[in-house]
Amino acid sequence: MGKDIVAVTMPKWGLAMEEGTVAAWHVREGAVVAKDDDLADIETTKITNLFEAPAAGTVRRLVVAEGAVAPVGALLSVIADPVVPEAEIDAFVAGFEAEVAPREAAAEPVETAMIDTGGRRLRVLSLDDGAGDPVVFVHGFGADLNGWMFNQPVIAERRPTHALDLPGHGGSVKSVGDGRAATLADAVAAALDALGIDRAHLVGHSLGGAVAIALALARPERVASLGLIAPAGLASGINGDFIAGFIAAKRRKQLRPVLDMLVADPGLVGREMIEEVLRFKRLDGVADALRAIAEANFADGRQSLALAPRLGEIAAPILIVQGTEDRIIPAIRAEDLPAMVTLHRLAGAGHVPHLEKAAEVNALLDSFLAA
Repeated sequence: MGKDIVAVTMPKWGLAMEEGTVAAWHVREGAVVAKDDDLADIETTKITNLFEAPAAGTVRRLVVAEGAVAPVGALLSVIADPVVPEAEIDAFVAGFEAEVAPREAAAEPVETAMIDTGGRRLRVLSLDDGAGDPVVFVHGFGADLNGWMFNQPVIAERRPTHALDLPGHGGSVKSVGDGRAATLADAVAAALDALGIDRAHLVGHSLGGAVAIALALARPERVASLGLIAPAGLASGINGDFIAGFIAAKRRKQLRPVLDMLVADPGLVGREMIEEVLRFKRLDGVADALRAIAEANFADGRQSLALAPRLGEIAAPILIVQGTEDRIIPAIRAEDLPAMVTLHRLAGAGHVPHLEKAAEVNALLDSFLAA
C-alpha cells in the first residue's frame, strides 16, 4: 500500500465499542484537510463525537456513506496526495479489507466481569495492568460503566483502572436498598474489597461524584484522591424535570428531549444513545431502582445531600470539573468550596463533560493523578 495513502478507519472509542455510525461527513471528496481538521461525526451508543483527520492531504475517497454503520477498524475514507493515481486509490480500497481489517478483528477483546460483593453482584470493567493505586470510575444516575468509554482507556495507559456499574444500573443487581448515596458508597467499598483494592483514586460523575464523596467521608483510608465530574451533592438544586422525565419516558419521542438536557449541543444525542437507554429502562427492576434513588437523593427538585461544607474534612486531593452549560446541576460556587479543592469549568460543555470534551477532561484527570 503506497506510503502516500492514509487509511482513515472507524475509531475504537472505548473497550466496549464494536461499531459506529457515520452520522455526518464534514468534508467531500477532493477537499484538502490539515491534520486534526473536522472530518466526520461518529455516533456511538453513548454520544455522537467529532472525528478528526489523522493526517494532512486531500480526501480522495469517502468509502462509507452518511448514516451507514461500520465496524471498528473498517475503512471510512482515504487521504492521499493529489498526484497519487486513481487506479492506486482503487487498489488500496479494494485490498484494505483483505489485508488490514483481519488484523483489527484479531485484537483480543476486553470483557466485563461480575464480582460478588457479599451476595450482591456488580458488573466491572477492569484494565488492571501496572502498579500503584488504581483509578475507580463511578457513573451517574441512569448511566453505566460504558459512560467512561472515552476516558478509561486513556487513563489506563498509565495506571490500573476499574469502572463499576452501581446497583440498579447496567449489568449489576437491581436492588438498591434505600437508594441513598451512602448506601451506594457501601456497595463501592464492597467492590473494592472484592477486587482486592485497599486504596483507590475515585473518579465520579454526577450521582457517582456524591457517592465518591460519601465513601471518602466514611472510609478516608480507602481514598487516595477524588476526581469529581459535574458532581451531585455540592449544590441544593437539581433539574427535577430531567430526573422525572428520565424515569417516566418509555418512548423515543419522550426520552429525546430529556437526554438533550445533558449536553450543550443536542446534536450530540444520537438514535443509538436513545435506544440504549430505552433498552436499559425495560429491564426488570430498573424502574423501581431509579425511583428509589431519585426519592432518596433528589426529591422535589432538591438535592438531599449537603456535602460541600464537609469537603474540608477530606484530606485527599479533590478536583472538580463542571461544564459551563450544565442544565442538570447548578453552577458550583468556588466560594462554597474549601481552598484545597481545585475547580475547573469547561466552556461549551453540559452535564457530561467527560463525553462532550473527553480530551480536555482526560488531560485534567491525568495531570491531577500525576500530581
